[in-house]
Amino acid sequence: MIKHITVIGSGVMGRGIAYVSAVGGYNTTLVDISEQALASAKTEINAIFDKGVQRNKISEDAANESMERMSYSSSLEETVANTDMVIEAVPENLNIKKNVFETIDKHAPEHCYFATNTSTMSPTEIASFTNRPGKVIAMHFFNPVHKMPLIEIIKGLDTAEDTVKVANEVATKMGKETVTVNEFPGFVTSRISALVGNEAFYMLQEGVGAPEEIDKAIKLGLNYPMGPFELGDLVGLDTRLNNLKYLHETLGEKYRPCPLLVKYVKAGRLGRKSGMGVYDYSEKGGN
Repeated sequence: MIKHITVIGSGVMGRGIAYVSAVGGYNTTLVDISEQALASAKTEINAIFDKGVQRNKISEDAANESMERMSYSSSLEETVANTDMVIEAVPENLNIKKNVFETIDKHAPEHCYFATNTSTMSPTEIASFTNRPGKVIAMHFFNPVHKMPLIEIIKGLDTAEDTVKVANEVATKMGKETVTVNEFPGFVTSRISALVGNEAFYMLQEGVGAPEEIDKAIKLGLNYPMGPFELGDLVGLDTRLNNLKYLHETLGEKYRPCPLLVKYVKAGRLGRKSGMGVYDYSEKGGN
């Protein structure tokens, strides 16, 4: 039975996963090497609880109980030594993930399950960094985690059925719907999203329309909740570019990153987190 979940990485995804984990009834520890990042994550998580209470999304008692289940730590080894499930949410960099999984494999108890929050990377390859590939799975959360209803669960080559069952049970307690698929580069959602976002950049490069017009057309014409530029700025254009590079390497030419997207990332226009992406999020820009 899963009682304690450790979430590794206190960035946008990690803090969102920690929030839904605590709301789902799990004792949850958010781990990061940076004390400053942890403090920022705690502030944002508490703000999400406050907004949830104000908007009647969660009762005040439930919010307080959930916050009591939350803890924060900069010691990965100590935290995972007493946990039942680890959900890794570090950047989409294989070397970083390799270091994380080799470390947790040494220190986590034998019964502990490992999940990687990845939008494109191979859970089979990530599982190879451990001595328990049967207990490794991918759980692809969506941003913002506390609002998006889906978790995409991806089985690696050696993932045991018990691990699939546990991942689905945890996702359900977090209040999420799930789809379970077999591993293939990009899974389901990332393959489609990457194509749409990349094509939008090609249209912008070709002068088809302004970003606002392209986003509006996709939202109203195809019933997408966000336009591709809005979504790209939210998740980070550098993240979008890294995903496209991986899909280009593994699935071929149709995923070649648009030169304009590459140019934006080189210029440091990464989206909301940098204050400038396709849109301007500075005080001057007003977005």
